[in-house]
Amino acid sequence: MLPEISFDEKFYPARPRALGPRARLRTLPESPPPFAADARNPAYVDWLENMSMLGDARSLGRQLSGQAGMWLNPYAYPNPRAAVERASVWFTAYPISLITAPGQSFLAALGEEELWGAFEQIGIDAVHTGPVKRAGGISGWEYTPSVDGHFDRISMAIDPLFGTEKEFRLMCAVASAHNGTIIDDIVPGHTGKGADFRLAEMNYKDYPGIYHMVDIPEEDWHLLPDVPPGQDSVNIDAATEKALQDTGYIIGQLQRVIFYEPGVKETNWSVTRPVHDTEGKLRRWVYLHYFKSGQPSINWLDPTFSGMRLVMGDALHSLVDLGSGGLRLDANGFLGVEKSAEETPAWSEGHPLSAAANQLIGSMVRKVGGFTFQELNLTIDDIKETSAAGPDLSYDFITRPAYQHALVTADTEFLRLTLREAMRVGIDQASLVHAMQNHDEMTYELVHFATRHKDDVYSLGGVEYVGSDLAEHIRQTLRDKLTAPAFDYNLIFTQNGIACTTATIICATLGIADPVAVDEEQIRRIRQVHLLLAMYNAWQPGVFALSGWDLCGMVTLDRSQVENLVSGGDTRWIERGAHDLMGVNPTAQGSASGIPKARSLYGTLPDQLADETSFARQLARILDVRKRHQIATSLLLDVPEVSAPGLLVLVCAAVNGPLAVTVLNFSPEPTTAVVQSSYLPVGGAVLDAVDDLTLGVIGAADPGAEAVGAGFAAPAGTGDDTAIGRFEVEMPGYTGRVLIVHPAAETTAETTEGSAFVTST
Repeated sequence: MLPEISFDEKFYPARPRALGPRARLRTLPESPPPFAADARNPAYVDWLENMSMLGDARSLGRQLSGQAGMWLNPYAYPNPRAAVERASVWFTAYPISLITAPGQSFLAALGEEELWGAFEQIGIDAVHTGPVKRAGGISGWEYTPSVDGHFDRISMAIDPLFGTEKEFRLMCAVASAHNGTIIDDIVPGHTGKGADFRLAEMNYKDYPGIYHMVDIPEEDWHLLPDVPPGQDSVNIDAATEKALQDTGYIIGQLQRVIFYEPGVKETNWSVTRPVHDTEGKLRRWVYLHYFKSGQPSINWLDPTFSGMRLVMGDALHSLVDLGSGGLRLDANGFLGVEKSAEETPAWSEGHPLSAAANQLIGSMVRKVGGFTFQELNLTIDDIKETSAAGPDLSYDFITRPAYQHALVTADTEFLRLTLREAMRVGIDQASLVHAMQNHDEMTYELVHFATRHKDDVYSLGGVEYVGSDLAEHIRQTLRDKLTAPAFDYNLIFTQNGIACTTATIICATLGIADPVAVDEEQIRRIRQVHLLLAMYNAWQPGVFALSGWDLCGMVTLDRSQVENLVSGGDTRWIERGAHDLMGVNPTAQGSASGIPKARSLYGTLPDQLADETSFARQLARILDVRKRHQIATSLLLDVPEVSAPGLLVLVCAAVNGPLAVTVLNFSPEPTTAVVQSSYLPVGGAVLDAVDDLTLGVIGAADPGAEAVGAGFAAPAGTGDDTAIGRFEVEMPGYTGRVLIVHPAAETTAETTEGSAFVTST
């Protein structure tokens, strides 16, 4: 039980100054100095230290220490509903894919009044910028490019590719003027190979403590592979990993190898080339990288606590220096690794250290008035555990592949199974970010079933599966329904999922062979299904997030257009086509970053907002229902059984408000939805959420009917706790409705003439 403590905002005679530290100004030399880029050159070491994130963290921390403003906000426990109330509907941007006006930066584009005016009309009240700080690496005196979409951060400075710090602050101000919030990113799991990593290689001060890296004595270099010319490290194979583990240098194999690819990444460990330290000694290091080799993992339990200081400094810089209101935590579930018993993988997921580190980050962010969300594919149990005291919100990797499976099969059974599994574990749907497409693949790892619950037994379609087999069955179904040979515009991405857009998932579902060549009638059908998926994500508790690829109805690029990017195996680039959200550069053939422009099925936001039948206008009506009936902060009570395979019913209760029943039809076929739940009060009135017209009165299910759904005990005050309320409603194919339930219905209420509502008999 949480302590009975409330936090009351108070007004003080001496109001503390607003927190406003400033990071150091750091720049690369215009041309490389005539000095060796070597640890034996003090000028080079000093330059690296000046460029380092750990150095910035020291500076920021010192400016904030002793400030009264650091004590004004509650921080002990996550507050998901407060975060949702502050930022309910998010636009998730991807910097390198947004087409801007000629000469305009990404951040300047996101700070335009016209854009925020369009967002207000639609119902969007937050923008997640994606990572915009400097990323990649440093080689000698020069920067090297990002290896993972700017998630390999090396600096707190804004990358000039995206704009300036001034433009970032202006964007925050414009968002605030439109009652909006800017959400930034931090990466507590790893950095890029920037100044901090180079100083760590040099064994300089406490920089090696940032990372999981082990200094291998020269007498054991024979255990290490050679590093090819032109590279600074090489991934070790499984045999080398085992040899280093047996020698006692590393903990060896981890629970899984993310981004596994033969010959590229076979283990989570790489070894550096020989590097001089500041004393002139040659050293070679083996370092952990849970992701790519250019993303060395941060060590959260080194005696220097260097990694912790670096991450906290980066978070505070985004919040109290730049002005963000929230932060995405990337790769925050891999913050603890520990040796396991012999011949078993090391403990690297669900580790208590990850929970502790997340609590520290979440608490620090709440302490300065912000909120956090984690975007990490964990088991439902791990999400529950990390959310107990860590991030305020978690990305919905629970039902995301499940609702896509429901669409392609016209059967919601697996979706209902996952929703009920989340309820069983104790996940509050309001603590989740329900998203459509983002920059990542359509993830279908289903780690809940494939790992922690791999031996549990589940029933689907009348067949019993153990968790691992169920996960593979769902994955194979999605591969069969969405990819080649029939639909080669969607590509498999390693073992993680499928590279596609929401529109091309729908195209494959509808049997469309070429998304680029669709006609107006096909676009209408795609839009209808797209709106259904928006209803699923928006008409339940929690955050609703969507991207420019969704708003514009973007299709995938042809592989040949991004061959240089996908040649290394990262097929996700086909889904990241450039798009002109506001129509500011109609002749552009790509973004300023060089991403080719993909086809837009729906058009720009200004054009859509002038058309009442457009995706954006219909989305605005969906979001209006969400807002007026407080669905975002409601509580999911029940996921009842359904009368047809394609139906999904969610019964939610608004805080101090009525029940809201979401009914969705994932099938193209019309059907009569029979809605039954012990939470439905017999005799209660049912209203249409769009126009508030009374549709009828809830009847009672047959006396012998068994309780249905995954809800727990019926709420107190509903009268007969054993009664099961029942009504019917006509549902055309690929449509959804929200029905509002009031417990005390007028006995004279009549069914609205011509409505689709049918009272039970």
